[in-house]
Amino acid sequence: MPDIRLVRRYRFSASHRLHTPLLSDEENRAVYGKCNNPYGHGHDYTLDVYVQERVDPARGRAVSVDALDLFIDAVVLKPFDRRNLNVEVAEFATLVPTTEVLAEVLARRLAAAWPIAFAGLPARFEKLRIWETKRNIFEVLAPVPAPRESHRDEIIESCSQGS
Repeated sequence: MPDIRLVRRYRFSASHRLHTPLLSDEENRAVYGKCNNPYGHGHDYTLDVYVQERVDPARGRAVSVDALDLFIDAVVLKPFDRRNLNVEVAEFATLVPTTEVLAEVLARRLAAAWPIAFAGLPARFEKLRIWETKRNIFEVLAPVPAPRESHRDEIIESCSQGS
């Protein structure tokens, strides 16, 4: 059977302030405009997760949508939904939380956790697309990192709760 692309859509909300200590306050305002507001601002993000899979002829699928939902909930939604990215997400202690960078962070997290949650299945996380607004859309291909052992047990537990 040919490879199939499964695309699943999720939504989450988060706030952030675009600001870097590498620039002066004036330079930050010039680069980030209204997004440099000291009090931050928020977005209702839409996230499309692309999975390339080889369909198992006996089951008619490679990845259960329910298992994928549990996985995305554990790796993305719980850690990011209704969070202040600057303050509550570790990666943004040193990174400016633009949506471009957010897309890269999410792709790295998903790629690192995928082999743990879906070991042995003929499916792989291919890419993600994140919509910040109707006109600002960012796409990132999945990186190929080593799994992050620090989240291994948390990911396995979260993904198996729905089984």
